[in-house]
Amino acid sequence: MSDDTELETEIETGTLPLDAWHRSNGARMVEFAGYWMPIQYTGEHGGIFAEHEWTRNSASLFDVSHMGQLALSGDDVAAELEKLLPGAITTLKQGRIRYSLLLNEDGGVLDDLMVTNGSDQYFLVVNGATKWDDIAHLREHLPDEVTLHYGDDRALLALQGPQAAAALENIVPGVSELVFMQHGMFDWGDYRLGVSRSGYTGEDGYEISVRAEDVQAFADALLADTRVRPAGLGARDSLRLEAGLPLYGHDMDENIDPVSADLTFALTKKRRESGGWLGHAPVAKVLADGPAEKRVGLAIEGRMPAREGAAIFAGDTQVGRVTSGGFSPTLGRPIAMGYVASDWAQDGAELEIEVRGKRLSARVTPMPFVPHRYHRGS
Repeated sequence: MSDDTELETEIETGTLPLDAWHRSNGARMVEFAGYWMPIQYTGEHGGIFAEHEWTRNSASLFDVSHMGQLALSGDDVAAELEKLLPGAITTLKQGRIRYSLLLNEDGGVLDDLMVTNGSDQYFLVVNGATKWDDIAHLREHLPDEVTLHYGDDRALLALQGPQAAAALENIVPGVSELVFMQHGMFDWGDYRLGVSRSGYTGEDGYEISVRAEDVQAFADALLADTRVRPAGLGARDSLRLEAGLPLYGHDMDENIDPVSADLTFALTKKRRESGGWLGHAPVAKVLADGPAEKRVGLAIEGRMPAREGAAIFAGDTQVGRVTSGGFSPTLGRPIAMGYVASDWAQDGAELEIEVRGKRLSARVTPMPFVPHRYHRGS
């Protein structure tokens, strides 16, 4: 073999614990975040639009086991997490969940995640495509006294829609008492489940952590309820777009700060001033000076959708780019989100998006495009 021969190592696409189950239920599988995942199902009730509408009206079961489930424990773990996350972790009540961000030294977003106070430990759910980098980042910056465990023996399901609470309560009594962004441990037969009332569709629903070896039986138990049907990545993406929720790697990345990404709510107000978290100084500067560009919602005229990468214009000047876009099944028209220069980020600003050599009229509009229906209690 000559010295200049290049060796290429092909990384094998992983499979989820429910891989065979998806295929037997008629799923069309695609590669996503390093795994084979269902994008939609075939058959009478399958298809992205059908699965989207079923989620809006009943309950859909999504497999999100590609996400990273991490557990952190040790002395002062909450205080140590606050050195890396801009949210208030030490004051997070037991059983409560907070959306937060993992930032680099320049204030760029490495990942967005959910943090749960599980009493004796803190749970983090991170994105599947970034989980190994997240784990490396956490291990690099957290002290040795903090133990990090990656739950690769667990699956994660999301049951979403207005009938999700009734369907899950039917087999896991007590879960209906949870409110949005609250977590609890529940028994299903002889098994212990971690249940959070949360999700990424804009609908009421749950994310359920279950042992990988038990997940097929649990999924079958849910689908035995006629209110529940399986749904794939396609419907999850159209739902989160209607909900105005950003997707990591598309609507934000390590080169985009939280202020530009319109995620300032994830920066706890007191901690914006006190600092003490990685990336605080550059983010504080953007807060003080204002961002050069901002993530906005875009309502598009006509029927043609604008996809990621499409250029956004004000007259002859390009002022931004689309980061997520598609046709909204609920609204019956195309919508998008993207970044535009701050001068054009105000609601009602009239812009154009270039798609296939044509200019589509678009208007900056508030998000979410479809109101959230989270269960926040009385």
